[in-house]
Amino acid sequence: MATYVKKDNGFEQGEPLSRECPHCGAHAQLVPVATPSFDVLVQTRPKRLGLVFRCAACNEPRFLRATIREFGADRVELSPNLVEVERVHERFQYGYLPEHVERLLRETFECYTAGLHNAFASMCRRTARMALSGLDQQARRRWQEGMAEVLRIGEIDGEMARMIEAVLFGEHVDPPEISPDESAVLIEVVKDLFYQSYVRTAKLRAAVKMRRFFADEGNVTPIDRGRRELA
Repeated sequence: MATYVKKDNGFEQGEPLSRECPHCGAHAQLVPVATPSFDVLVQTRPKRLGLVFRCAACNEPRFLRATIREFGADRVELSPNLVEVERVHERFQYGYLPEHVERLLRETFECYTAGLHNAFASMCRRTARMALSGLDQQARRRWQEGMAEVLRIGEIDGEMARMIEAVLFGEHVDPPEISPDESAVLIEVVKDLFYQSYVRTAKLRAAVKMRRFFADEGNVTPIDRGRRELA
C-alpha cells in the first residue's frame, strides 16, 4: 500500500511498517519521527526523499529512503518500497574462528551489508581460500559437497548454482560478477560452510568430550558419598 505526505504535512501510511532493527535485533514497528515538508517537495520535485523513523523497541533512529511516485494537488504519493539506509548486520558466532579467518569473514559480511555485491564475491573467494589453507586435505571436498547440499535444500540449480561454485572454487584469478539475487544465496552458503567447519565442529567436540568424561564413573562423585563427607 502507498504512503503519502499530505498538504498539511501529515504523514499517512497504508499500514504500519515493521523491520528488524540493526541496533537491538528486534523485529519492531518503525514510528515516523521526521518527514519532509509538502511545500518543499512540490517546489523542488525530487525523485527520492529521506525519512526518519524510530525503533519502537529501542528508540534508536532508523533512516529510510523512498521514491516519489506522484505529485498531487493535496498529497505526494511515495512508493511502498522503503529502502533502509542502515542495513542489519549479519550475525555469526565469530568466537569459534581463528583470528585471521574471523577478520576476513567480518569484512566479507560487511561488504554484503553495504550492498557491494562484487566486493562481497571477491571476499568470499579470499576468505574461503584462507580457511581451507588451515583445514585438513579433505576440507575442500567437504565444502564442495556442503555447498551442493545447501543449494539443493534451497532449491537452487542451473546457472545460479554454477555461479556460486565459480565464486568460491573457480580457478580464474577473479570471481565472476554477481547480482544481488546471487549474492543473497551466496551469503547463506558461506555462513553454512563456516558454521559446519568451525562452530558445529567445536561444539560437537566439546559435547563428546564432556559425555565421555562423565561416562567414566570414576569422574562422578556419588550423591550419598558427597552427603557423608559434608556430615
